[in-house]
Amino acid sequence: MNSDPKLERIAKGNALALCATGTWTASFAPVLERIVADAEKLAGSPQSIFIDVSEVAKLDTFGAWLIERLRRSLTQGAVEAQIAGLSANYSSLVDEVRRVRAGAVVDSSPITIAGMLEQIGRTVAGVGGTVAGLVDMLGAVLAAWFRVLIHPRSFRLTSTVHHMEQVCWRAVPIIVLITFLIGCIIAQQGIFHFRRFGADIFVVDMLGVLVLREIGVLLVAIMVAGRSGSAYTAELGSMKMREEIDALRTMGFDPIEVLVLPRMMALVLALPILAFLGAMAALYGGGLVAWLYGGVEPEAFLLRLRDAISIDHFIVGIVKAPVMAAVIGIVACVEGLAVQGSAESLGQHTTASVVKGIFFVIVMDGVFAIFFASIGM
Repeated sequence: MNSDPKLERIAKGNALALCATGTWTASFAPVLERIVADAEKLAGSPQSIFIDVSEVAKLDTFGAWLIERLRRSLTQGAVEAQIAGLSANYSSLVDEVRRVRAGAVVDSSPITIAGMLEQIGRTVAGVGGTVAGLVDMLGAVLAAWFRVLIHPRSFRLTSTVHHMEQVCWRAVPIIVLITFLIGCIIAQQGIFHFRRFGADIFVVDMLGVLVLREIGVLLVAIMVAGRSGSAYTAELGSMKMREEIDALRTMGFDPIEVLVLPRMMALVLALPILAFLGAMAALYGGGLVAWLYGGVEPEAFLLRLRDAISIDHFIVGIVKAPVMAAVIGIVACVEGLAVQGSAESLGQHTTASVVKGIFFVIVMDGVFAIFFASIGM
């Protein structure tokens, strides 16, 4: 028996029957592509079209997709192509291929003012949806926290300690290293430019204020958003894909209380600690460079630093840390719970978690700057 694929055309009045025979598999891909391309040119002529696959000897996913593509091409307006003669072995394969949506058609229409305004409106609506999701998650976390305050035994201390280790303890080396290098760079650049005016010692003022008020906590928050925020999103997204979160709800557990609250608590406790360690590392790096590069003795550095900064600078930086941690955690958990059942969705939401987390951290830093300036700190 000849296994070469064929597609015979039989015209019956206004109807057209396409009879497929032979082997419709990927091994005959070039032949099948030509056959289907020729058959697609028949679109629009008859009133009814039937694709008979009862004589197909073998069929794989490639052949099933070509048959479905042919059916879609021949379906126009009131004329709908029908697939007939499917055996029980291949009907499920063709049905599965039929569920695959056709690729989006590229819109080649000219750009208009109305279209641009529509796109702006959709973007604004998307931003509004993001903010609404964050507010909803904040409310759910606060509600779970109040329930834990009423019933302290329901608090998952072991889980919180585990996440504290992951977020805080394991992050100390990279945080200290990066902030140390940033402190060195700030001090070197400050000395290089201040030396023109004979004001090398003022680099201590700049370093102390920048590190304690702004750079220290902001840099640490950005690194935590990239390191821990993405991890939270990936963990929750993987649980969502494996339907573990649905299983928790089925067993009567609240996913916010079980999964989100311990992560949020660990992050809120960890970020002030990391910000403090990062600030100390940056000051140490700046002092080392000021000594070796600028000739500022350690004793003079410490004396100038004590006069340049006050407890207010330290308070301003530390107060920001838990708020930024809460923002990072909420964004990460919202994106993680929004993951659908595909690896592509997991990657997209993990990327969105990092981008949005860093964005909101910078926004909150600006809000705090305005607030503390208005109260004179």
